[in-house]
Amino acid sequence: MGTAPVTPAELIAALGGDLLGGSDSCISRIAPLDEAGPDAISFLANPRYQAQLATTRAGCVIVSPASAEAAAARGAAIVTPDPYLYFARLTQWWAARARPAAGVGVHPSAIVHADARLGECVEIGPLAVIEAGAVIGDHARIGAHGVVERGAIVGAYTRLAARVVLGHGCRIGARGVVHSGVVIGADGFGFAPSKDGYVKIEQLGNVSIGDDVEIGANTCIDRGALADTVIEDGVKLDNLIQIAHNVHIGRHTAMAGCAAVAGSTRIGANCTIGGAANIIGHLTIVDGVHIAAATTVTSSITAPGAYGGPYPFEDNAGWRKNAATLRQLHTLRERVRALEKK
Repeated sequence: MGTAPVTPAELIAALGGDLLGGSDSCISRIAPLDEAGPDAISFLANPRYQAQLATTRAGCVIVSPASAEAAAARGAAIVTPDPYLYFARLTQWWAARARPAAGVGVHPSAIVHADARLGECVEIGPLAVIEAGAVIGDHARIGAHGVVERGAIVGAYTRLAARVVLGHGCRIGARGVVHSGVVIGADGFGFAPSKDGYVKIEQLGNVSIGDDVEIGANTCIDRGALADTVIEDGVKLDNLIQIAHNVHIGRHTAMAGCAAVAGSTRIGANCTIGGAANIIGHLTIVDGVHIAAATTVTSSITAPGAYGGPYPFEDNAGWRKNAATLRQLHTLRERVRALEKK
């Protein structure tokens, strides 16, 4: 993470906070407490790592007011109410300084239809394809081998990494980040059974994605069957997530990797979905719900709170014994009922 050195005073000027000592320290990288040297800045957000504050060699640490005295005793410190949030903003500021300047213009190997509309300072990478009627907003970037199909819309300052597909008629708002391999607007999984096999239901809706959305690598968001699949502003999706047709995800909800949401489920705002969680179709999950990793949600959730359902893991021998008992659970229940009647 090396870049041009800065002083804690420069960081305060850019990001705020209160500086304790060491305003002329030279900071050239960001590092964890246990790996930081005198040229690094680190942060303490989790009380579990409080002991590392006394032993870290970091040139500067970001701490909460509760740890300010201990931090000042060892050297330079930036005091802020939320060190983790400060760290997040620091990484953004740092990356903006370190990131190579974006190229502007259309690569000679890209194919841009004459009816496509490109905004100002747009970058279209090698072998990308922009189809008829597509709209690319100001300062947007389409990576190598990316495809923006007919009538699709990419908002201003949104970045589509290499090999992203934005399907026909779909849209993503401003300041989005879409990582490699994402497919937005593939057909939803809709088939009607018949005596001769399955008959495809054409998916006639689109995908509508709001502003400030980030989508992880190889995630798939299917288009709606009739109405649109909707991802509201500020949603964060990790890698390898499946969002089925006509799902609606509310503002600022975050989902971890390998989660899957079946069709027509509506998830509220400010929810968190743990990795490998599964949510079956046609459910409603209200705002402020937090679902633990590997949970399978089989019914609607009507009250905010934390929910989880995975069976606790254990050694294989113990699991086999418990599994054998679970198979007898119905029989045991009937025996208990019979005993209660007596």
